Amino acid sequence: MSRIVVTGANGKTGRVVVADLLAHGHYVVATDAVGRAGHLSDLGTPLLIADLTDYGQAVEVLQGADAVVHLANIPAPGMYPPAVTFNRNSAMNANVFLAAQAVGLGSVVWSSSETTLGLPFDTPPRYAPVDEDHFPFPTTTYALSKVVGETLAREIAGWSGIPFVGLRLSNVHVPEDYAAVPGYWPDPHARKWNLWGYVDARDVAAACRLALGAAAAGTVTGATSFVVAAADTIMDRPSAALLREVFPDVPVRKDLGEFETLLSIDRAREVLGYAPKHSWRDHVAR
Repeated sequence: MSRIVVTGANGKTGRVVVADLLAHGHYVVATDAVGRAGHLSDLGTPLLIADLTDYGQAVEVLQGADAVVHLANIPAPGMYPPAVTFNRNSAMNANVFLAAQAVGLGSVVWSSSETTLGLPFDTPPRYAPVDEDHFPFPTTTYALSKVVGETLAREIAGWSGIPFVGLRLSNVHVPEDYAAVPGYWPDPHARKWNLWGYVDARDVAAACRLALGAAAAGTVTGATSFVVAAADTIMDRPSAALLREVFPDVPVRKDLGEFETLLSIDRAREVLGYAPKHSWRDHVAR
């Protein structure tokens, strides 16, 4: 059993990650800036309220832990003024990373973002499927905060020897979100912004757990980032056809499966053993 801090634990993704880690026998310290202190009883662990833009609170939260899964951030562009998003996210990431060094954590797993790869793709990607090397390409202050976070992770990993694993998460869905999926199908341009990508929160939780295991086993060292998406796109038409219609001039670097994701998860498969099990197709009648 490991003692793992999960920040952003009261969020859509955080709640699923907490439940998954508990189900796999870990002791979880769940923390968030919002919610009612002590109230996360439906997941079997209390909620600790902390403001991670304060370094002292970040250190206090991480004391005695073996690892952290850091999910706490403003989760998308457009929710706050651009400078607020950048400042808060960058402060939270810096404080958690530096606190991890100060208390000597064994590993840091954290939520980077698909947006670091060039989203929204109003400007076509250089190639498809887009992989980890299509980086850095921030187009918003939200994406920039994640690029800065990856730079911080690299430097602090070098100073401390702590492995940092960044998960470049696609658009996270929970089962309740899938009812909206058929509304995306008539216009392929509506979700071209992320190459029709998504990921189920349950697969994100598995990716977090696998990343913790890879760091503990020494499979990953330094600071490494992985694209984490579903195995398929969110559309009901073949991936190659989507590219031909919407991005006809973008080079395709591999033979594509019929509905294969265009946010490449090959590296996460190979290094972490990531194998997404969940799809909108399990929830939507066609």
